[in-house]
Amino acid sequence: MPESSFVAIAALGLLLLISLWVIVQYNGLVSLRNHIRESWSNIDTELKRRYELIPNLVETVRGYAAHERDVLERVTELRARCIAETGPAIDQAREERELVGALQRLLAIVESYPDLKADRHFLELQRELTNTEDRIQAARRFYNGNVRDYRNRRETFPSNLVASAFGFAPEGFFDVEPAVREAPAVSAP
Repeated sequence: MPESSFVAIAALGLLLLISLWVIVQYNGLVSLRNHIRESWSNIDTELKRRYELIPNLVETVRGYAAHERDVLERVTELRARCIAETGPAIDQAREERELVGALQRLLAIVESYPDLKADRHFLELQRELTNTEDRIQAARRFYNGNVRDYRNRRETFPSNLVASAFGFAPEGFFDVEPAVREAPAVSAP
């Protein structure tokens, strides 16, 4: 075999290996990006569940704590803003942090109303909210794990060459503390 044929075959083999490597890296990045999108939809589902619980919670508290109108209106306003926010996770996290803070203030108000704390409807709502918060946190951890894996792949050499060549955009973490840790135990007097 002539030397030029050997060089041509070696060059072709090298080109094939590089192409195969690029394809594998590209497909890995696409797969991670799709995992992020899927895990975000899980968070979005749980957030919508929380948004559906909030009006019931506000109405229940309103009946007992009518003079806390500012807090109730703030929770309602922030809920509407969170529903309207459909941008990247980092923007939604900013809105969610405000809503969580307002929900925490609302639940702190409840401590001043023993009758409300013992109300069966309120306790059910609070349990549902606690369960929803737990599910949001689990979905958030899964989402953030996918973002971490994607970032690692996107930012490490040599796969970062493929990521930048094909325009794989950075993804942000979704960091929001839960609004409710657990429903308090209430005993009848």
